Amino acid sequence: MADDELSTLAGLHGVATRYTDWRGRAAEVSPGTLVAVLAALGVDASTPSAVRAGLERAREPRRGLPPAVIVRRGDGTVTGRILAELRGHLGSGEDAEVDVEVSAGEVLAPPDPHVQPDERPYEPLAGLADVPAGWHRLRVRRGGRTDHAALLVAPAALRPPPRTWGFTAQLYSVRSRASWGLGDLRDLADLAAWSGRELGAGFTLVNPLHATEPVPPVGPSPYSPMSRRFPSPIYLRVEDMPEYARLPARDRERFAALAAKLRAQEGLLDRDAVWAAKLEAFEAMFRLWREDADPGYAEFRRREGAALDGFAAWCAISEEQGTTDWRRWPRPLQGAGDPDAGERCAADVPGSRAAFHAWLQWRLDGQLAAAQRAARDAGMPVGVVHDLAVGIPHGSADAWMYRGMLASGMSVGAPPDEFNQRGQDWGQQPWRPDAMARDGYRPFREMAAAVLRHAGGIRLDHAMQVSRLWWVPEGASPADGTYVRYDRDALLGCLTWEAERFGGVVVGEDLGTVEPEVREAMADRGVLGTSLLWFERAGDGRPKPPAQWRELSLATVGTHDMPPITGFVHGDHIALRDRLGLLTRSRAEEEDDHRRQLADWLALLHGEDLLATPPADIMRALADGSTAHDAEIVAALHAFLGRTPARLRGVSLADAVGERRTQNQPGTTDEYPNWRVPLADAGGDPVFLEDLGDAFVDPSLRRGSR
Repeated sequence: MADDELSTLAGLHGVATRYTDWRGRAAEVSPGTLVAVLAALGVDASTPSAVRAGLERAREPRRGLPPAVIVRRGDGTVTGRILAELRGHLGSGEDAEVDVEVSAGEVLAPPDPHVQPDERPYEPLAGLADVPAGWHRLRVRRGGRTDHAALLVAPAALRPPPRTWGFTAQLYSVRSRASWGLGDLRDLADLAAWSGRELGAGFTLVNPLHATEPVPPVGPSPYSPMSRRFPSPIYLRVEDMPEYARLPARDRERFAALAAKLRAQEGLLDRDAVWAAKLEAFEAMFRLWREDADPGYAEFRRREGAALDGFAAWCAISEEQGTTDWRRWPRPLQGAGDPDAGERCAADVPGSRAAFHAWLQWRLDGQLAAAQRAARDAGMPVGVVHDLAVGIPHGSADAWMYRGMLASGMSVGAPPDEFNQRGQDWGQQPWRPDAMARDGYRPFREMAAAVLRHAGGIRLDHAMQVSRLWWVPEGASPADGTYVRYDRDALLGCLTWEAERFGGVVVGEDLGTVEPEVREAMADRGVLGTSLLWFERAGDGRPKPPAQWRELSLATVGTHDMPPITGFVHGDHIALRDRLGLLTRSRAEEEDDHRRQLADWLALLHGEDLLATPPADIMRALADGSTAHDAEIVAALHAFLGRTPARLRGVSLADAVGERRTQNQPGTTDEYPNWRVPLADAGGDPVFLEDLGDAFVDPSLRRGSR
C-alpha cells in the first residue's frame, strides 16, 4: 500500500505518523504500528484496498448532531455560542427548532424521584437569555427529523487557588501507631488536620486511592488500579466504621490482635496481609449491618447507579472465580451486561457478596468525606488533593465494565525520554476517543466527579491524557508506539466543570514530552501545571531562577518516580539504575552529568543566599560520601520553592524526613520493591505519623513557616 495513503488515513483518525522525540529530533512511525493502531480504532488498514475504502468513508460528509456539544462560557451569551456550534453540524439553509432541557444529565447526582426523565420540560433555546454551566440536553427538530445531543456549558476558567503550600505523600507509606500496617483514611484526616492547624499547610496531596484487587495478590502500584471509578477498601480505618462498636467484645479483641501483629511487622509493606486481616473484620461487621436502618444508603445507591452495580458484581465474581482477570472467567461472565453476571451478583440482594462490596463503597464514601472535612476544619483553603491515574490494566474492573469503550490490543506508555531512554509500556488499556464521544464522555465524567466529590482538588497524572496518549501495540517495544489524539477541549471541559461543580482545583502533571499548546490550553482554563525543580531549566540548560517559574502550577522538588532529595544529591538513582541494567550510557557519563547539574543548582541556591556553605565544599563532601550537608540542601530547596510564584508548593514527606529510597523505579517490576517502601528517615528507621514533627530535617517545617 502507498505509505502516503496510510498516513492520510491515520491522520484523519487522529493517529500520529511522526513526532518529535525528547532530543527535539523528528521520528517516523512505522507502517506496522499505524495499521495496528487503526485496527484498535475499528479501521481496517490491512491492505491497500482497505485503506482506500477507509479514506472514502472518512471523507464522506456528515450530517446531524454530534453525541455531545461542548461550549465554554466567555464574552457574549452562551446561547449564541451554542447556536454557532450547531451551525457547524447542520446543513446550510436548514431551519431548525432548538430546545434545551436545562440541568439534565449530571453524573453522581441522584435523579429527582418525583420527576420522570420524559417529563422534564424543554425550553426554546432562542428564548433563553443564558444557559447555566453544566450538562444539559439539546433537542433539534428540522425537516420532520428530531435529533438529541448532550450539551456541556463549561466554565471559561477555574478560579486559581490561593498561594499556599502542602505536603505530598504516598498515603499507604504514612503509617500511624493506630493504622493496620498501611496508611489509611484516618491517617490522611489526621495528617491534613495537623499540618493545616499546626503548620499552616493549605493542602495535602496523596497518591491515587483507586480500587485494588479484592482477591490476593493485591497489586502494589496505585497507578495501576483495578478501577479509577471507585476507591480501595484497603484504606478504610476499621475502628471508625459504625458497625465496629457493635461487634461482640471477643471479635474486637481478635481484630485488635490482628492489627497489632500488622503494626509489629518490619521491612516492606505487605498489602496481602493487611487486606486479609481487614477483610475478616469487614465481613464480621457486614453481618451486623441493616440497609433499612442506615440513613442515606438508598440515596448513595441511586447516585452511584449502574457503575456501582457493575463494580460490585466484578468484585463478587472475582472472588468466586479466584481471579480478577475477567478474560479468564467462563465466557458467560465475560460481559459486564451479561444476564448471568447480573443475576448471580446483584448488589441489591441483601447479604449477597455484591451487596457486601457495595456497602464497603458506602463506608469509603463516609471516610473520604471525613478526611476532606477535617482538612477544611483545620483551616486548609484547598484540603485533600487526590491523584487520578492515567489508566487501568487490561484485566481490570473498568476494562470489564467499559469494555466497548477501550482499545483492544493497545497499552498506554511513553516514548523514550531523558530518564527512561527505552520508553515505557504501562500495561494500561486506553480509552477509544470515538467511543468516549459517542457516550457523551460519561465514564470519564463519572470518574472525575467521583474523585472530586470529597476533595479539594484533583491531580491528573500524565496530563497529556486529555490531548494525546502514546499507544503501544501488544507485543511491540514501547519505542514502536505512536500518539493518538483525544478531544482536548471536550475532556478539559468535562474536568473543569466537575471541578467547578465541587469547588476543587485541577493540577495537570505536564512533565516530559508535552505539546506547548497543551500547557497553553490548561493555563487558559485555570488548570495548574506541574513545575518539578530538577527539570526547571532556562534556554541555556541552567537552572531557572525562581522569578521565571510559572504561577499557575504546583511546584515540587521531585516526583514519586525519582529518589527523595537526599537520595538524589548522593546519586543513589544512578547506582540503582546501573545495578538494574537500566542505563543507556556509561555510569561515568551519568555521574558526570549529574555532578554538573547538581553543581549548577547549588550555585543558584548559594547566589540566592539560601545556602550558606560554598557549593564547592558541598560537592567535595558529597564526593567523599559525607551526609553533613544533606539537611542544609533540603532546607535550601524548600526555601527556593517559596520564592517561586507558584500557586501551590508541594513538600514531599519523604524529603521532609530525609528518606533516601525512591518509591518507584520506572522500568522495573520485581527487580525493585516499587510502592512498598514505608516512610523512614535517612537511616532507614520507620517514621510514624505521630513522630513527624520531630523527624523533619528542615527546621522551617517545624515552625510552619513555609
